[in-house]
Amino acid sequence: MSSFATMDARRMALHRKRKVINVVSLSLALAAMAFGLFWLVWILFETVRLGIGGLALSVFTESTPPPQAATGGLANAIVGSLIMVSLATALGTPIGVMAGVYLAEYGKRTWLGAATGFINDILLSAPSIVIGLFIYAVVVATTKTFSGYAGVLALALIVIPVVVRTTENMLSLIPNALREAAYALGTPKWKVISSVTLKAARAGVVTGVLLALARIAGETAPLLFTALSNQFFTASLGEPMASLPVTIFKFAMSPYENWQKLAWAGVFLITIGVLALNILARVLFRNKQ
Repeated sequence: MSSFATMDARRMALHRKRKVINVVSLSLALAAMAFGLFWLVWILFETVRLGIGGLALSVFTESTPPPQAATGGLANAIVGSLIMVSLATALGTPIGVMAGVYLAEYGKRTWLGAATGFINDILLSAPSIVIGLFIYAVVVATTKTFSGYAGVLALALIVIPVVVRTTENMLSLIPNALREAAYALGTPKWKVISSVTLKAARAGVVTGVLLALARIAGETAPLLFTALSNQFFTASLGEPMASLPVTIFKFAMSPYENWQKLAWAGVFLITIGVLALNILARVLFRNKQ
């Protein structure tokens, strides 16, 4: 009986130890979550408070003003960002999706697939300023001018690895039973990929595109070396082009009050734009499902 009592006492001690460890781990996890949420809520609060204070109709109708001007806006920066981000997403998304499809469906056991995945991981973790310097050396230094085209190429190189990794991961999660069922019906592989696997992974792929779009929407360093900036309104990609991130960077570091207000207004617009895109995508795909 003493041996059974000893074993029972050990089990109870082990149970108490596990409960203590569980409570401590849960408390630390909740504390870490609260710590992160605190700063996130504070940042969002300050963004909304100061951003709304700088909003006015002139923000959307007038170009960036000189220091201490009575009026001025961000129209040229907003249009420049929309043009470059849209074109970069349109250029990088098809390349990223096709590369992701190759890695998930064709290149799992090939040297080319391994090399492509390795290079993609390097690009994914590379600082954006390195990509900006690369495009500067290849495009800007060659053409002898900053341009919107260079900015689009730099942003597209940031989009591609994000879309590649997301597409590959989402396609890898699709059960092989779906592929085998389609093959059993005599469907060719390209049709299986386009009509079965990609369709099943559509929500995840779109999420990856939105993540890439959200990342490039706030990128400053690549545009400083490629598109530079432009105080005046222009829609021509062949010359320097204004963008919201660069304008925010320049205005936020200035000592002028009107520039600082416009910088906060630009931060608010970027935050609201990215948030609206994510909410819209989630609502649309939830309704379809």
